[in-house]
Amino acid sequence: MLDIVADARDRMVDVHIARRGVRDKRVLDAMRRVPREAFVEPGMEEFAYEDSPLPIGAQQTISQPYIVALMAEAAEVKPGDKVLEIGAGSGYAAAVLAEIADRVFTIERIPALGETARTRLRQAGYDNVSLHIGDGTRGWPEEAPFDAILVAAGGPDVPQALREQLAPGGRLVMPVGDESGEQSLIKVTRTGARFHEERLGGVRFVPLIGEQGWAEDGSRAATDHRPSRTRSLPEMIAEAAEPLPDFDDPGFGALFKRFADRRVVLLGEASHGTSEFYRARAAISRYLIKKHGFEILAVEADWPDAAAIDRYVRHKPARLDGEPPFQRFPTWMWRNIEVEALLDWMRTHNVGVAAEKRAGFYGLDIYNMHGSIAAVLAYLDKVDPQAASVARERYGCLTPWQRDPATYGRAVLSKGYRKCEEAVIAQCRDLLQRHLDYAGHDGDSFLDAAQNARLIASAERYYRIMYYGGAESWNLRDTHMFETLEHLLEARGPSSKAIVWAHNSHIGDARFTDMGTARGELNVGQLCRQRFGDQAALIGFGTHAGTVAAATDWDGDMEIKQVRPSHRDSVERLCHDSGVSRFLLDLGRDAALRHRLLEPLLERFIGVIYRPESELLSHYSDVSLPQQFDAYVWFDETTAVTPLGPEHARPGAPDTYPFGL
Repeated sequence: MLDIVADARDRMVDVHIARRGVRDKRVLDAMRRVPREAFVEPGMEEFAYEDSPLPIGAQQTISQPYIVALMAEAAEVKPGDKVLEIGAGSGYAAAVLAEIADRVFTIERIPALGETARTRLRQAGYDNVSLHIGDGTRGWPEEAPFDAILVAAGGPDVPQALREQLAPGGRLVMPVGDESGEQSLIKVTRTGARFHEERLGGVRFVPLIGEQGWAEDGSRAATDHRPSRTRSLPEMIAEAAEPLPDFDDPGFGALFKRFADRRVVLLGEASHGTSEFYRARAAISRYLIKKHGFEILAVEADWPDAAAIDRYVRHKPARLDGEPPFQRFPTWMWRNIEVEALLDWMRTHNVGVAAEKRAGFYGLDIYNMHGSIAAVLAYLDKVDPQAASVARERYGCLTPWQRDPATYGRAVLSKGYRKCEEAVIAQCRDLLQRHLDYAGHDGDSFLDAAQNARLIASAERYYRIMYYGGAESWNLRDTHMFETLEHLLEARGPSSKAIVWAHNSHIGDARFTDMGTARGELNVGQLCRQRFGDQAALIGFGTHAGTVAAATDWDGDMEIKQVRPSHRDSVERLCHDSGVSRFLLDLGRDAALRHRLLEPLLERFIGVIYRPESELLSHYSDVSLPQQFDAYVWFDETTAVTPLGPEHARPGAPDTYPFGL
């Protein structure tokens, strides 16, 4: 067992710290010696050596190992030093510093955390660490001066008290930022009476609360140092919440007028099987399409399946050679009465709209390789039979895995199949190069075929790298979805605007969740912000409890599952405790609330799989809500979607009816 722990610790240092640029041998050796599992909450030991900021209670987290190492290296901590740390937390960082310096003094403002850290440090044998419970912004004047000061929380600026407690030649490292949440890691070096400052890069830390930092309510602490009035986060959320009317009330969609001037509005969901999320997104989409000219509804669905729906809503002829859409697991995600109602509305709305301006329904996702290949070949058969023949040869290497493409990763281990990537990319390139020839036949058909060719090239690579695991397959998938969105906007013209429906894990900016900070994953929301800036609005959704449509295993049967009440340290629990049952929270309107919510909190993610028995480990991640989203839509109790079945079939429905019931 000891060997397993030591190996995990060495891997953490080699992969998450040294590989990311930390070079100080003293720091790396210290990280190899400190038993991080002794400083995490019971039950979290198996995650101790992931580069992840694990929860430690009181809405606080143990810093991720890379940040601890980065700050220790920047502070140039060395043997013989006397070090002050602000924000003891679990005691882990103090233990790392104690492996290098002679004496470490650490301050924690939350008594329960301070006592626990003191016990852990004593049990781990760190007798050169002294811990004080109090206001860290004042420092520890009785023990000053210090050779190095490290502050594990972000303040509006460097507290004067800490500057004054630096020894000549001393180094201070701390994050500094304003109310917007943007923080930079600052290094201050004292030379006589002067202080030299340098910026080391962008970071994200919890707020530095105290006399010379932020007040409890998120405002800057008063200069006269009188205690500021403390409001709880649920109280602040209740004050900022804008109650939502019924879904059919025109006022529901009108609440989102503030985002109507954006190029892209992204609407999330906390699960793939919750009726209220679908109905809310439908109400918002109807408003944006009808009142503000949005023409693109792009969803987390396969392109070929969505294309069949698009032909229905835009009154285009149905393809007679295709199978009904959304036959693949999870069928309930799109074949449900909530989506059906929106599609019928879109079809009716489009009757009075010029063909080129009709609102379309498009899929962004990468999975349905079989359907994409069929669509490309059918198009080429009509416009260029010779090209179709070449394509069939090129796609032949994928044929055995078209309906079960996840197994393709095993096949690419052989030399012959590794050549397939070149073939599908060549086919995609050939199709795109013939744009001028093919566009004359039918612009929409060309867009459909070109996107299918791109999808096949991306999907081949996706299923190949999925075999090896890691962040690369996720990043490929989300990059493909984002690029598909770009192609749609380009195809619909420079004034086109898009609505995106996808899970919160795709919509919320990954840089401000542990997806990005710990696993190196990006997503559509992040890419949209980087591409469109303020012209992208990211809106997340959440719930406390209720029911959800989900499976226990991939390809399993749909079940109506009970959603467990939200975790006590989560975003969802704060919203539940606000007492407002359904609301819109604009995360840019209340600076004090935004600041309070910057510190990492748990957030629940339920996909098509839901396992309540392991919910904390399998369905929660750390997030900074106001940096992840621009707004948050809340429904305290929710219900499962209703999947379409034979009982919903429409007698005498036209052949163009989308789901083939």
